[in-house]
Amino acid sequence: MHRYPNGAEEKGFWHKELPNHAPDWLPRWNNPDADPGETQTYLVVDEPAALVWAANFGALDWHAWTSTVDHPDRPTWALVDLDPGDDTSWEDMLALARLHRTALEHVGVRSRPKVTGRRGIQIWVPIAPGPDFAATRAWVEKLSRTVGAVVPELVSWKWEVKERKGKARLDYTQNAVNKTLVAPYSPRPAPGAPVSAPIDWTELEDPGLRPDGFTIRSIVDRIAERGDLFQELLDHPQKLPSLD
Repeated sequence: MHRYPNGAEEKGFWHKELPNHAPDWLPRWNNPDADPGETQTYLVVDEPAALVWAANFGALDWHAWTSTVDHPDRPTWALVDLDPGDDTSWEDMLALARLHRTALEHVGVRSRPKVTGRRGIQIWVPIAPGPDFAATRAWVEKLSRTVGAVVPELVSWKWEVKERKGKARLDYTQNAVNKTLVAPYSPRPAPGAPVSAPIDWTELEDPGLRPDGFTIRSIVDRIAERGDLFQELLDHPQKLPSLD
């Protein structure tokens, strides 16, 4: 949980361990592989009441694991994180997203882009359980390095932000145990209360699209009008094809 108990105007903090005062009815998962000093017990938000409890606890910015409690070492999503640099324009981000769309369509992989509610775009790919995080990470790295080779002037592979010279990073490293991206429909702690919203691939051509254009005030009407664009991915796990 990324908590903001004093509101989004103040700095938040990560709180992963379910507190001792949490009610017994809350769903939870005990990590059998946790070392001393690591998070032992996680909240599992699989019902509305648990979400309400967490919100009352100050949880605002949601970052979910991509694996299940039954198989925590087997991801159910492959993630592409288009992380803008200081000099990356919104048009640059759209270009990188479109190139990934073309690459994914070429290999026949179903996916969904999502604006982050900040400056970035993520691409979520549903996968059938099987490959571990290392294999999934390697697949995303190969995909993104192929895309990055088309527009090297836009992309840096440096880890440190200061070494990227203002360029975007195509971050495949988030495909790892206990590394997370902001969850679909999560609010963000920013002015206007933006939401990280799934979008249709065709919306990349909408001149009015902005990474923080959907808010907690507008997202309900959008879902009522367009439907849940993320829901359709939940029923379509797929095997990642070879990129060789």
